[in-house]
Amino acid sequence: MPVDDPAATLMSSPDPASLPVPQEWDVEPDPMAVPPSRRLIRRIAEAWQVPMSDAALRDVELCADELLANAIEHTRARCRVSVQWTGERLRVAVTDSSLALPDREAAEDTITGGRGLLLVEALAHSWGWHPTGTGKTVWFECAADQLIAGSRRMAVLLRVANDRTTDRPTRSA
Repeated sequence: MPVDDPAATLMSSPDPASLPVPQEWDVEPDPMAVPPSRRLIRRIAEAWQVPMSDAALRDVELCADELLANAIEHTRARCRVSVQWTGERLRVAVTDSSLALPDREAAEDTITGGRGLLLVEALAHSWGWHPTGTGKTVWFECAADQLIAGSRRMAVLLRVANDRTTDRPTRSA
């Protein structure tokens, strides 16, 4: 289940007067397809020389992992990934075939999973979704090196982890 490598087709040094061409590819409905896809997103951002620290790129990978895992888990069908650099923000979108709306608080209190959108909400600059003709697109954007860092990042991660293990949901800041 190899993932096509759009990074191989990227410009080696983008013209500063123009933005890089957005990259898109399909991801097979296999949980094993998630790690190579999230790593590909990082390689694309690095090839575009997006001004993000290593820590910020790890957060992008984590957010992408959540969206991809959700799409595969809830549809059991192929999804489509799109990565775009706007000049100010890196935008990652995952389009799937489910008409079910993303719900960041849908998980039952007694289960350990299902709160990945809380993590996306906490780490990304913005996120959202919109319907498509046959499903929906869930996206997040990260501004250049403006992701949550340091002790505030640790507090967010601990809050999400705590929310996964307690009976009372908490909201991220």
